[in-house]
Amino acid sequence: MGPIRLLIFDLDGTLIDSLPDLTDATNLIREGRGLPQLQIADVRKLVGQGARSLVERALPGATAGEVDQALELFLDYNLAHIADKTTVYPGVAETLEALQGVGAPMCVLSNKNVALCREVLTRLGLSGHFSHIFGADSFPFRKPSPEPIRALLRQFDVRAGECLMVGDSVNDIAAGGGAGVVTVGCSYGYGEKTELEGADYEVADFPSLLDLPFLKKKSARP
Repeated sequence: MGPIRLLIFDLDGTLIDSLPDLTDATNLIREGRGLPQLQIADVRKLVGQGARSLVERALPGATAGEVDQALELFLDYNLAHIADKTTVYPGVAETLEALQGVGAPMCVLSNKNVALCREVLTRLGLSGHFSHIFGADSFPFRKPSPEPIRALLRQFDVRAGECLMVGDSVNDIAAGGGAGVVTVGCSYGYGEKTELEGADYEVADFPSLLDLPFLKKKSARP
């Protein structure tokens, strides 16, 4: 692989732990249909494919119209409470600062709507680390499709071997692998261990990115 010229990060389960707030939003729409409350561990199994998929899976048997209504309520509530309980994973801010030494643009690519991505990153003080923020509505396709990553490779004029995709789920690893970029699986996130089996590298915590051989030379642990 050549020098790293583009760093792409997933958001939920990689940079931030948003499950507590997502669980509250999920239970709000379930309460409206008389369904029992879910625990954080239950909602963890529903995330990764965007808000509509989460709502559909959280409301089994709901019609398309009911899903539309619940999705609007879910998104409004999530936006209003997007950082009530959401936290940044340990060492993320410091590691992103250290990665500036690589000299490559850093982007977020999430399956969350881009407005929500921007809001939560701003609220948590992380937005300044990223040159661009992309969400589920930024491209015609979303992860695990490789197309969003291919679009970023074209936008930044970077070859696949010069790009790093960091994420916690099969969506990130499959998208990165399909685009031919170097993939790093974050085992501390929301995905099951088996979801990261196709990753080129794996880290147990975010600061361990700084120990990867192709990043270590240009960055140092804070």
